Amino acid sequence: MGAGKGTIVDYLTTTKGFRHFSVRGFLIAEINKRGLAVNRDSMTAVANELRALNSPSYITDQLYEMAETSGGNCVIESIRTPGEIDSLRKSGKFYLFAVDANTELRFERIKKRASETDHIDFETFIANEKREMTTNDPNNQNLKKCIEMADFVIENNGTQEQLIEKVAAILSKIDHDDDI
Repeated sequence: MGAGKGTIVDYLTTTKGFRHFSVRGFLIAEINKRGLAVNRDSMTAVANELRALNSPSYITDQLYEMAETSGGNCVIESIRTPGEIDSLRKSGKFYLFAVDANTELRFERIKKRASETDHIDFETFIANEKREMTTNDPNNQNLKKCIEMADFVIENNGTQEQLIEKVAAILSKIDHDDDI
């Protein structure tokens, strides 16, 4: 939360022409269909339920199918389970970027962003993060394991420009490696 995923997505879509597919957007559509309040608790509960009923990779599998039919480079935002990563790795060319920043800075960012899921106090922020960080249930969020599985881990304690420079360097490396 507040690490910089959205900034990376904005850069990839506006500057690099990527198409964007969002787990958050997918979940909000499902939450609205069910007439639930859009907040982090309902997003987590609906995501965990969909994964338990279908598969640990259900949500990203749905998004991957949409991305595949759109053609070109795509970004799927908010991957939160190892099963999602495993499934995407089997689907084709896939790179996982993990982005993180110190806790206080991330909290400041979400307060400024003020989306429908960001109206929380610091204690709730920490509790949400703790709930999503580790689990033994393959259908629940396990951010720690996802970060460990990432191809690239980006520390984002600086400016947006510095974050974009890091992402651009990674893209350059990927482009160079793919030419070999």
